[in-house]
Amino acid sequence: MATATITATGITVTPTDDVSAQSLLQLIWLASPALPVGGFSYSEGVEAAVEWAGIDSEPCAAEWISDQLHLSFARGDLAVCAQAIAAWSAGDMPRIRELNDWVMATRESAEFLLQTEQMGRSFVEWLKLHHADTAEVFADLGASYPVAFAFAASRAGATAHDGCLAFAFGWAENMVAAAVKAVPLGQSAGQRILGRLAQEIPDAVTRAMALGDNERQAFAPLLAVLSARHETQYSRLFRS
Repeated sequence: MATATITATGITVTPTDDVSAQSLLQLIWLASPALPVGGFSYSEGVEAAVEWAGIDSEPCAAEWISDQLHLSFARGDLAVCAQAIAAWSAGDMPRIRELNDWVMATRESAEFLLQTEQMGRSFVEWLKLHHADTAEVFADLGASYPVAFAFAASRAGATAHDGCLAFAFGWAENMVAAAVKAVPLGQSAGQRILGRLAQEIPDAVTRAMALGDNERQAFAPLLAVLSARHETQYSRLFRS
């Protein structure tokens, strides 16, 4: 496992022992698309990109999702997840509220805001089955999904680094599943894309953990436009 230290410029990761089997299994469980939080309901722009941005093949879909990983997800939600895991571990609720407010304020479309609110709310409801104090902790906090996931990862004993790896891979699985359905692609193509993302995720996590508060961003104009257009897209499979 690794240890994380928060500084003014970001999070410093110090490798120590390997992650425990119990913690690893908890992270795999938390990141699973099968978890009843509704992640499978969202394509995060892929469905609209198929119609309006020419995402019509395996190479195009792979490039699109890879770009989204590095240019959007890693700079925003993944960085928040890293900082929130450390804040939950330290019991720093003012910091948690600050990070949660940032996520809510930076959703660039109504659909993206709906997604983080709904998935966060569903995650909290699921967590109530596993942690007796969940209702109290989230009593007056409308948790965004990255902040709710960070709470669960912290309770599982995960470091920020390990939690972010799981968070990113769960996101990647959902995105690839959406592309397989929407482009459409075959299952083998989907696995090839997921394999590529698995190779790129560690670097994305490292860069996300190095970001300070003034370096996080949620600025993806084309993605925001496609998300807004998806709200009225004819014959759609996904909620966003």
